This record gives sequence, structure tokens and C-alpha cells, in this order.
Amino acid sequence: MGDLRVGIAGLGTVGGGVLKLLQTQAELLEQRCGRRIAVTAVSARDRAKNRGVDLKSVRWHADPASLAADPQVDAVVELIGGADGPAKALCEAAIARGKHVVTANKALLAAHGVALARAAEAKGVVLAFEAAVAGGIPIVKALREGLAGNTVLRVYGILNGTCNYILTTMREKKREFADVLAEAQKLGYAELDPATDVDGIDAAHKLALLAALAYGAEVDLVGVHVEGIRHVSAQDIEFADELGYRIKLVGQARMTAHGLEQRVTPAMVPLDSPIAHTEGVFNAVVVEGDFVGTTLFQGRGAARITSA
Repeated sequence: MGDLRVGIAGLGTVGGGVLKLLQTQAELLEQRCGRRIAVTAVSARDRAKNRGVDLKSVRWHADPASLAADPQVDAVVELIGGADGPAKALCEAAIARGKHVVTANKALLAAHGVALARAAEAKGVVLAFEAAVAGGIPIVKALREGLAGNTVLRVYGILNGTCNYILTTMREKKREFADVLAEAQKLGYAELDPATDVDGIDAAHKLALLAALAYGAEVDLVGVHVEGIRHVSAQDIEFADELGYRIKLVGQARMTAHGLEQRVTPAMVPLDSPIAHTEGVFNAVVVEGDFVGTTLFQGRGAARITSA
């Protein structure tokens, strides 16, 4: 079997990290996958930017969608971001040409995931999106396969590393939201326009995907009640601490007598909760099953690759 030839669109924090991982771990991945994974083409906005990886032998596409037509690309990795525009066009074009798609784009999937999944099924290709929810935590595979024998009673957790970093720092250093947000932006944990993170939108995208997987439903972003953390003060966090709680931005989905309930809100989390001690940029997802009981998945949810 020959190489699996991959084209990557988007070489920002995530895309650059994926490219570095594929190059650094090439031998290990070949052993585990049974074939070599070779990055043969890329697309990004700035060709001259130094990304700390060797791109000399890789073809460059100015238009991301043209990756789908590249005869030397078997699978497309979409890491551009955004619910529409180039990301959507690339995924649609790749699937239409019978190419597998891997994406970490939770906004795209929350808005168009059902249509993309149906198109992929019709063409007999894979639409993979493990990294779209909770970064490196393998929660998608766990819900699809590892916990397939369970009825999910509830799925909840900390789904945004930026918000968790801000709330953790506010508590540990007794600082206000605006001050910590500015620091998070300098460190690269928060975007210059942080609304998607701090207003709970990013967490809502991820929760909608988790809920769809957990309950076999279509993604329903409109059905998620969303509140962010802008109004949380250092005093709120101090009072919660005195009472034996931590304030976290929590996404939760559960099936009720009235249907699927989905919400993202700041919450008072008791110290004995599985997610109470998930701090900094880390994410945590708890799945409660009728047979398995409570399972916890935890890992890094924000920031660049720091090893290798």
C-alpha cells in the first residue's frame, strides 16, 4: 500500500502544529497506521511566514479549494476555521471528488455537519472530526465506539480552554476579568477578538456536536442556551471558593422528558466534582452512562504544541 497523501489547508496554530506532528512522528505513525502519511500540499494566506517546519518539498495552493482537485492528495485536512467561506467550500469540493476530509472546525460542523456527513456517506468517504471537540481528548471516538453500549445519561464539561484559563487565573491571582483576558491575549490563549470564546459560542459549538453524538440526534446549535463569562467578577469567584465551589464555564447536555436539553453557562461546581480541579487551559469532558457510570476525559484544550 502506498503513502496516504495529505493536503492541509490552514497553517495557523492548529495547522502548523499538525504539520509539525506529522513530520516529527512520521515513523511512529507509519508503524501504527500501516502506511506512511505524507503531506504533499498545503494552503495558507501567507506563504512567506516562518512556521518552523520544512515546506520545500510541499506544493503550495493559493486557493484552499484547489487542494480538492490536486491529483496527489488523497485526504484533505481543513484547519482554516469559520462556518462558511473557504472552509466550507473546501470540504464540499473534497467530498464531491471522493476524498476523505479531516476537520477541527467545530463552527463549520455545528452549522453544516449534517449536510457534510450525508454527502460523505453518499460518496463513500470519511468525514473525521475528533479534534473539533476538546482538542486532543479522544471524546468523539469514545462516544461513538467505547461507550456505544451505554445509554448516555448526561454529558458535560469544560469545553473552552481560554475561558478556563481566565477563570483559573482570576481565582488564583484575585484579578478581574478584563485584566486576565488581556494577559491571555498576549500569551496566545485568546484571540484579539475574544467574543467567540468568552461569550460561550465556541463551547456551544462543541456541546452541540457532543450532544448529537451522545444522543444520536442532528446537531442543533440553535437549541443551546448560551451564556459567557464576561460578567463573572473576582468577588464572585472568591465567594464561591469560600463556599467550597469553583466557578467554571460548563457545557451540559442531557435527555429530559421534554427533549434534549443543552446549555453553556458559568456554574458553581462543587469541589468533589470530576471537573472542579481541571485548571488553566485544560478541557475536561464527563460522560455518565447507565452501565459504565461516570467517565472523565481530560487534556489540553488551548495553546501551541510545546514538545518535540
